[in-house]
Amino acid sequence: MRPIVLAFIAILTLDSFKEREEWTNLLDKDLTHWENYLSYKHKVGYNGNVPVDESGMALEPIGYNKDKGQVFSVIEDKGELVLKISGEIYGCVFTKKEYENYHVKLKVRWGNQKYDPRKNKLKDSGILYHSIGEAGAEYWRTWMLSQEFQIMEGHMGDYWQQSTSAADIRAYLPEGKMNSIASTKQPFLSFGSGTTEGYCMRSENHESPDNSWTTLELICFEDKSLHIVNGHVVMVLKNSHYKKDAKEIPLTKGRIQLQSEAAEVFFKDIRIRSIEALPEAYVSLFK
Repeated sequence: MRPIVLAFIAILTLDSFKEREEWTNLLDKDLTHWENYLSYKHKVGYNGNVPVDESGMALEPIGYNKDKGQVFSVIEDKGELVLKISGEIYGCVFTKKEYENYHVKLKVRWGNQKYDPRKNKLKDSGILYHSIGEAGAEYWRTWMLSQEFQIMEGHMGDYWQQSTSAADIRAYLPEGKMNSIASTKQPFLSFGSGTTEGYCMRSENHESPDNSWTTLELICFEDKSLHIVNGHVVMVLKNSHYKKDAKEIPLTKGRIQLQSEAAEVFFKDIRIRSIEALPEAYVSLFK
């Protein structure tokens, strides 16, 4: 019996190893999986135009990989590596690689600092996925064309379009209408470019209390995606696309950006894995 037991243990060990190995850790002390972009220190009253100096001359954004002020840094907290984003300047870290059909998981919590133009507003950041093209494509002249998994106090998992992106969403419906994403009766509604709304609220608030770490998951497969907060699906999206020359173009792969948006924020346990199908547990949400 001993050889059989040893073989069984070996199989279990191999399976556990494979399970661990299918996740790729995207956070190390040197941010080797990431590049960065910084635009401007935006001020209260910004109107979407290129910022100007006191003489009225247009200012240039700081640009790619010029983070001299350490807006983005890796610190150690209780033996764990943590990505610290100061938020002082609008910008992002973005993956060097493009991803398609994947599952991202990370943990987030807020720091204490806030900056203009959001000193009197909720702390804000985000996961921007299917990011393509150059940075500075949207209103704040900072981020790439992408879909946004909102990270905001009390609003983890909201949707925002970036530039001309759009999607059909099953999530929150106002005025007392059904807001359970599990209901197959709730229709998908169009948000983003070409619609009257570029924003959609998550179905429920599942942010961790007392600013403890909140676990966020983003699952993307083909044109579909799911925003998951502490294990709860809060938004169901399909038909991811963007507009160019009045044409709808599928938006199903790209880089991943983490935003610096006037609030200090921390990320850890940033992991990604490829998937070959939408997880079975979530298939019914799209029917």
